[in-house]
Amino acid sequence: MADKRDYYEVLGVSKNADEPELKKAYRRLAMKHHPDRNEGNVEAEKRFKEAKKAHDILSDPQKRAAYDQFGHAGVENNSASGGSNGDGYGDIFDSVFGDIFGGGGGGGGNDRVYRGADLRYNLELSLEDAVSGSTVKIRVPKLVVCESCKGSGAKKGSSPINCPTCAGHGQVRMQQGFFSVQQACPKCRGQGKIISDPCAPCRGEGRVRDSKTISVKVPEGVDNDDRIRLSGEGQAGENGGPSGDLYVHISVKGHPIFERDGTDLYCDVPISFTTAALGGELEVPTLKGKVKLKIPAESQSGKMFRMRSKGVRSVRSSSIGDLLCRIIIETPVKLTNKQKELLKEFETTMNSGGTKHSPQASSWIDGVKKFFDSMRN
Repeated sequence: MADKRDYYEVLGVSKNADEPELKKAYRRLAMKHHPDRNEGNVEAEKRFKEAKKAHDILSDPQKRAAYDQFGHAGVENNSASGGSNGDGYGDIFDSVFGDIFGGGGGGGGNDRVYRGADLRYNLELSLEDAVSGSTVKIRVPKLVVCESCKGSGAKKGSSPINCPTCAGHGQVRMQQGFFSVQQACPKCRGQGKIISDPCAPCRGEGRVRDSKTISVKVPEGVDNDDRIRLSGEGQAGENGGPSGDLYVHISVKGHPIFERDGTDLYCDVPISFTTAALGGELEVPTLKGKVKLKIPAESQSGKMFRMRSKGVRSVRSSSIGDLLCRIIIETPVKLTNKQKELLKEFETTMNSGGTKHSPQASSWIDGVKKFFDSMRN
């Protein structure tokens, strides 16, 4: 055992190197010392075999543990089994470099399965349904597994056969120098199987177009651009592969009364000039019924009143937003002559009181005067 170099030293890696590091180091040495690139070089062939042996031991967790504990003596018997001593140049290039060219060749039975595609469905909801949650039935057109052939694509009573071109491997091999390059078989398109007697309903595809009615449980509080994932409700997979998923994207319709901002609701509440001046109480709507809103005397148009926990429950937590009511003072229209006379009389009394009844207007007028004075100067 004394003439054998340490396997970590052979690969030029540390003793805590992981599998990707081992593989990278081995690839570098294999490229450098491969006999096809060093014809007649006995030393290069020796280094190539040495690197392969080191990689074989250190890439196997059990053999590596035995080597770390007992050295070469711990893996002497294990490494001798399996009939591989470094002479199988083609085999090691398949295993180490195969993934560069689309996967290594191996035994037959290359029945590849593919996951079905995901689908998107746009679901429009009323604000009430989005806030309270609901169950909605939707009809989704999609590819489903053919019932006649159960997804095999072959006529009932028959089955796919191994591709004669690739012998069922799904890939064909091309030799380019010392590289053994693999590519998808052009006959079976990488499937490894061909269908000599295709199923009529699906024309050998294994899937047919259909539509399915699905119940979508909409959680309480969903909003625009939220999406609900329904696992396995997308397109059927190929060759028995799993189905994709269905993503239901939420769009909430506009509402005649409320505007939504996250978990908060906003609404405008028109009130009379008299109520704004003297104060009062009125009923305002919420999504769960009516509530009383108290208007203080001398309230100004645009003032916002917050009603706690009268908004929307968050879809991601138990918190509930607020309802914010903005009062809009409505100017009376279609006045009678008597009403006009009363308003003129009221205006006279307002003017006799100076600026105390209209502080905002007085402040605004003063600001306008200062503005024009500054322009003249």
